[in-house]
Amino acid sequence: MCTVCGCGEGETKIEGEPRRHDHHHHHEHGHDYGEGPAHAHAPGMSQSRMVQIEQDILGKNNEYAMANRGYFLQKGMLTLNLVSSPGSGKTTLLTSTLNELKDEFPQVVIEGDQQTSNDAERIRETGVAAIQINTGKGCHLDAHQVGHAVDHLDAPDTSVLYIENVGNLVCPAAFDLGEAHKVAILSITEGEDKPLKYPDMFHAANLLLLSKIDLLPHLDFDVGKCIEYAQRINPGIKVIQLSGKTGEGMDSWYRWVRANRQIAMIDCPVAQSDGGA
Repeated sequence: MCTVCGCGEGETKIEGEPRRHDHHHHHEHGHDYGEGPAHAHAPGMSQSRMVQIEQDILGKNNEYAMANRGYFLQKGMLTLNLVSSPGSGKTTLLTSTLNELKDEFPQVVIEGDQQTSNDAERIRETGVAAIQINTGKGCHLDAHQVGHAVDHLDAPDTSVLYIENVGNLVCPAAFDLGEAHKVAILSITEGEDKPLKYPDMFHAANLLLLSKIDLLPHLDFDVGKCIEYAQRINPGIKVIQLSGKTGEGMDSWYRWVRANRQIAMIDCPVAQSDGGA
């Protein structure tokens, strides 16, 4: 696992840093999680020690994730962790979604990339607030980073928070960020066997968005097999076929977001006092 070998050591940067962390978790640490304090590839380290380090790191992440989740539940927020390979169309899908839904309810975005703020700038062009996390050599976001990014966003109650994770079908599967759902995005340009090659990601996801279906006439891609493979890994996974370019299937995605936002608001005191608006 990447965290065991110390990927991204000391390179994570959240827009707006440095600042005093007033996070709702009341963290007593700096960004010491996910920055690679362990180097299990060092000569002489045993397999059992590597496993212990991995368990410690994931355990620490899960503590932060639980704090994030409690905060989101209290505010009636729907939080979606968007995961995929690079180039799957995540940002295009996200900008279309923000433009379509921004007049219905508040939305905010956390953007994860190794370098640049290009995607966050694209998001802000929609008028929606976004904050960039650059992970350097790190290949995923972790719950601690997300918690501090939420501090800067000051997301409204009952909003939808989209977390666009670093493009990677491996490590983000293992890291709970406190989200309500992992949404896997798979472009048809990647091949129908990806669920079998990267089973952890598709097992962890609640929803699979099969993107760029406008290219189906030009590619040798078996949609039925892809869905079969995904459901073989995760029988409960829901699949929506769509195209961010043509808009085909996007209404089904929008309905899914609306419905899950309503679920997130059920136990929120603020939403109940406002009549569930």
